[in-house]
Amino acid sequence: MDQLPINLRRVAVFAGILFLILVVIDFNGRLEDLNRLQKRDGILQTRATQGIQTQTALQAQATYAASDQAVQDWARREGGYSQPGDQIARPVGSAGATPAQQAEPTPPPTSPPNWQTWWNLFFGNQ
Repeated sequence: MDQLPINLRRVAVFAGILFLILVVIDFNGRLEDLNRLQKRDGILQTRATQGIQTQTALQAQATYAASDQAVQDWARREGGYSQPGDQIARPVGSAGATPAQQAEPTPPPTSPPNWQTWWNLFFGNQ
């Protein structure tokens, strides 16, 4: 019988190389997962920051809306109310005055139809 020249050292080297290849492949997969998770983490942190900023802005608006200053601002601007000491100025027209004449806008010039433009180009207006 012929003996195969199997060297124990060669088998160990090939097994070691195979093991290293598997470790590198696993490490590469883990690095891809890490990169994907870091990108997702960045997106989620951005969204969380935006959410906190929105919450802060809404809380500020709610605080202002519940304040006396908001009521006073509304009363002066939209409600037509005034406080004692305010001088209200309202425009009043004179009794016999006629309203100002408004100039009528000039209509935009109209262009002739396409067929007339072509007709004039070939046969008319020289």
